[in-house]
Amino acid sequence: MMDAVSTVRVDSLLWAVRVYKTRSAATTACRAGHVRVNGEKAKAAQPVRIGDELRIRIAGFDRILVVRQLLTKRVGAPLAAVAAEDKTPAREPTAMLAVRDRGAGRPTKRERREIDRLQGRE
Repeated sequence: MMDAVSTVRVDSLLWAVRVYKTRSAATTACRAGHVRVNGEKAKAAQPVRIGDELRIRIAGFDRILVVRQLLTKRVGAPLAAVAAEDKTPAREPTAMLAVRDRGAGRPTKRERREIDRLQGRE
């Protein structure tokens, strides 16, 4: 008979739902203070329950996940999406700037088209 799990370590859960590629990367993120559970900074071994809100800072942006299912083993992407509901607001697209080196001369026809495409002047 299988015993139902009531809590899971936060680093193990972040690895299982594919937020981090390895469990040690999830542990490192917890140590660095990039993971919060219900608004509080979390250590790697902190227990997580169903309904808890996780805020993970990745590449300068916060990702908000709500735990819907507790996992101890890594699962595929479709099952991971069910286990952790993503509440992250959509990001605004960042504008790319065309920067050329000073003294590079006149842009070629191809470079000019790329610059126009980046600036939205197709």
